[in-house]
Amino acid sequence: MFLTFLGTIALAAVPAQAGVTRIKSDPNARILDGVLVSGDMETFFLSGQLPSPVDPKKPMTEVKSIEDMGDTKAQTISTLQKIKTLLERQGYKMSDVVKMQLFIAADPRTGKMDFAGANAGFGQFFGTAENPNTVARSTFQVAALVGPYFLIEIEAVAVKPKGKPSAALDAPGADTDDAEQAKVEDASNVTASYARPHRYPKALRKKSSLV
Repeated sequence: MFLTFLGTIALAAVPAQAGVTRIKSDPNARILDGVLVSGDMETFFLSGQLPSPVDPKKPMTEVKSIEDMGDTKAQTISTLQKIKTLLERQGYKMSDVVKMQLFIAADPRTGKMDFAGANAGFGQFFGTAENPNTVARSTFQVAALVGPYFLIEIEAVAVKPKGKPSAALDAPGADTDDAEQAKVEDASNVTASYARPHRYPKALRKKSSLV
């Protein structure tokens, strides 16, 4: 029992360390074997993102062909740029991304998935001078995405130490005014004080208590 007590003291004396360990057995590989996240880290799960038209002024309702969206490489770059923007709004960077999933549809002009094009677009954001980090990644070929001219959709997970200031506080259009904040707080209070109604009418509850 005494040894157990000493062991508990020893464990408590070891400070909790926050960190990300990127595991890569092949130094030339484009992606990681995996990632270990330890300590007090904050995680940001991004929903699947799709590319934008080649012409940023063209609304999706006017997209009529693959040429309007670009090939797989162009669509990958567009999607990753969108992810980069979403990360920065929350105080993250592309270098904080630890996991990605790529869903790639075949290019109707060739009938094949352009994996090389997706990798080429990926290589403009990871393993670069600006961002030497890379990620753990899975890639799937899918029959189709939500629109006929989308060739790729990407999900991402990013982590950073908790308590790090969020860029969202200073991002244009991202701040919440006092009135909106009050609405959020009021909604929270209503949810917290909400009393769940009984599932049965009073008469039946009384009858069941007598049984």
